[in-house]
Amino acid sequence: MSSDTLQYRVVVNAEEQYSVWFLERPLPTGWTETGTTGTREACLAHIAEVWTDLTPRSVRERRGSVAA
Repeated sequence: MSSDTLQYRVVVNAEEQYSVWFLERPLPTGWTETGTTGTREACLAHIAEVWTDLTPRSVRERRGSVAA
């Protein structure tokens, strides 16, 4: 199978960090599906749209509690 025909899925972890994962492989521990699948390029384009703050969730939450 060539790289342009491989199918991927977008996954996210508890820290709200995104990645791509091969569709035919089981999800890695700690990651969940977002529902987006497609070519690697399409999945990366989706991630670029939705992952606008690369700061891990726990750090954002700490910042929020300090500011409050």
